[in-house]
Amino acid sequence: MKPNIWRHALGVLALLPLCLSVYAQAPTTTPPGPPAATTAPAAATTPAPTAVLSKDDAKTLSDAKAAATTPEGASRGDTAWMIVASALVMLMTPGLAFFYGGLVRSKNVLNTLMMSFAALGIISIQWMLWGYSVAFGPTEIKVLGMGLFASPLSWMGLQAGAGATPVSNAPTIPGAIFMLFQMTFAIITPALISGAIAERMKFGAYCLFILLWATFFYDPLAHMVWDGGYIGTGGLHALDFAGGTVVHISAGVSALVLCIMLGKRKGHGAEEMRPHNVPMVLLGAALLWFGWFGFNAGSQLAADGVSTAAFINTHIATAAAGLSWMVVEWIKFKKPTAVGFASGAVAGLVAITPACGFVNAFDALLIGLVVSPLCFSAIQLKSKLNSYDDALDVFGVHACGGIWGALATGLFANSGVNALITDPKTPLGRSNGIFSGLAGASISQFVAQLEAVSLTIIMAIVSTLLIGSLVKVVCGGLRAPENEEEDGLDVTEHGEEGYHGDNAGMPALAGID
Repeated sequence: MKPNIWRHALGVLALLPLCLSVYAQAPTTTPPGPPAATTAPAAATTPAPTAVLSKDDAKTLSDAKAAATTPEGASRGDTAWMIVASALVMLMTPGLAFFYGGLVRSKNVLNTLMMSFAALGIISIQWMLWGYSVAFGPTEIKVLGMGLFASPLSWMGLQAGAGATPVSNAPTIPGAIFMLFQMTFAIITPALISGAIAERMKFGAYCLFILLWATFFYDPLAHMVWDGGYIGTGGLHALDFAGGTVVHISAGVSALVLCIMLGKRKGHGAEEMRPHNVPMVLLGAALLWFGWFGFNAGSQLAADGVSTAAFINTHIATAAAGLSWMVVEWIKFKKPTAVGFASGAVAGLVAITPACGFVNAFDALLIGLVVSPLCFSAIQLKSKLNSYDDALDVFGVHACGGIWGALATGLFANSGVNALITDPKTPLGRSNGIFSGLAGASISQFVAQLEAVSLTIIMAIVSTLLIGSLVKVVCGGLRAPENEEEDGLDVTEHGEEGYHGDNAGMPALAGID
């Protein structure tokens, strides 16, 4: 009986934050009484005297304003923050490499690491040459009245839009910093896909795939959501603060399609394929958690109250999701695992991404608590179905977590956090807390979020099928030969080994069920 008692106690503790969240946001009642306007006559007001500055004070104020901005009109404070945020997001891709690298078998660790590092090289050059122009260039290309992408010629090779002068998307920072910040997003998004196709895809085919996928899918999608295109202010008016649709749903769904095209790993379901290095997984998760502050808070493109809210919400949701995943494992498997906590933390980071700049801390807590059971269930369902081999559960964490986060944005978006919500150009109207997005005219925002999610899923499926099929023809197949897969892709694709010695790279949790 004692284990049952402890499991029930843990379940109650897990639900306690949710109860506190609902209670804290319940409307408070005001005791009956006369209207405030009738309690006392309004006091007469007189205009405050206008202060007259001396010449020295005026000069000091003028010098202070000049010091706060660059000669081109950018804010020095915002610029400094965005330089740091760009560096933080860049660090996320090596963090992802370690996270994925620890989860695979030791004979494929270098190949898995290289898939993320290759994206750093390939997508950086692609973004500089034409990707930035396609996503954020000034000349929009419309199809049937819908803005889908910008002209690749407008800012090709950073001929413009990437200097010291601010651009319309980021009026307080240099265009070069905006370009660099968005580049780091473009890098990590295709790298996320590598987790689903780990241990079996040709490295050359992968490199060509991410180049084409970024060009023909990611860049147009970024324009559609963040640069006035159809999904954003040019049509659906969906809210996506830092990349729920653009990054996580797009990568997660594409990863599922690509891993189905590749087929299952040799020995899947029959051989042990446990993580070979759990400390590496935790290191990667820590780097992702750290870098994600730049990912989310930096998406405000300014150092202000909204970026602060995004920063706080990112941490709260991540902590809640890590604990939530741990409790779920504790109840189901009797043991909480390090890999489980790391997976839950990443799921929390994914879920809060689209909402972080639109919700308050209690809503972030709820989003984090809910996402882990959802993603955990998706992964368990994958195992039961056994119909595809998403090696590192990219779909289960990023797609499912991103879908929940995008829809939760429509549920919890709060005008007290972000005044953008009250903009008449958006269908949301006014929203003030838990489930308030479902009240009155605000239901339209949830519908807009649902439409954005659906459109992103459809586009990801079609794009990945077409690009994957083309790469298959060009590269003579997507998958490494069976004997090379058996030997490990580190040696066969790169001519290197991650570890040396008889006991190097032993599977984590070996012999423990």
